[in-house]
Amino acid sequence: MFIYGKMGAHAISVMSYLAGSLGRRVSTAEISSARKLSLPLTAKLLTQLAAAKMVEGRPGPSGGYILARPPEDIRLLDIVELFGQTGPTDLCPFGPGWCGYGDPCPLHDKISTLLDDHSKFMRENTLAEFVGKPLGPPPALNFRPQEG
Repeated sequence: MFIYGKMGAHAISVMSYLAGSLGRRVSTAEISSARKLSLPLTAKLLTQLAAAKMVEGRPGPSGGYILARPPEDIRLLDIVELFGQTGPTDLCPFGPGWCGYGDPCPLHDKISTLLDDHSKFMRENTLAEFVGKPLGPPPALNFRPQEG
């Protein structure tokens, strides 16, 4: 479980593909196909990432996108911050207005630890984790029920 929205997750997906493709320009269509994202969504994400100077794009037949900075300089947190919520959410199982307004709920300390761990994970992990890793979707499983 990660505590950020779909756009942040999709942006990490796009950026991880670019990190895995280090050294070559990649088209929007290639990323879209490999990451199973719609072409318009992929284009929108790349436009926002380019505006934030995380990727560089070049039009034309020899064009495409590359990371604008070394992968070890782009934290996962840097990416998701562009696309929405990165701060703590109200995960109290008792509902809004419980924790912080009197005695905490029974899970308060565990939830606080979870949020702290998540924040640390997002700050400490970079796109370098994806360099040299598989780019495409996992192979389809050829499952056949056993006869019998």
